[in-house]
Amino acid sequence: MAHDNHDDLSKHVKTYMKIGGWLIFFTFVTVGLSFVELPTHGDNLLVGMALAAFKATLVGLIFMHLNHERSLIYKVLLFTLVFVVGLFVLIYLSGQNPLHFGGFEGVTPGH
Repeated sequence: MAHDNHDDLSKHVKTYMKIGGWLIFFTFVTVGLSFVELPTHGDNLLVGMALAAFKATLVGLIFMHLNHERSLIYKVLLFTLVFVVGLFVLIYLSGQNPLHFGGFEGVTPGH
């Protein structure tokens, strides 16, 4: 009986170590990509946010044990994911078409 618990624990520790290794690897990939200049700044943001979302998903599923939850948690997470994707799209679009305020060059304060 104790042997079964040890094997089960050993299996979980191996999974945590493997996922931890992948998280460290993707952290190095994120840092490496920060030195790469993609065609637009928005592309850099998109790739960085996608990697961050992937790493956060791994942490949530494995280390926070969300992969063993009931279906309600997945509905809440899907609802949250819709908003996160919306925010990522807004960040990406802000890099594509930044705001430029013109016409203020000749105006002096107080006049």
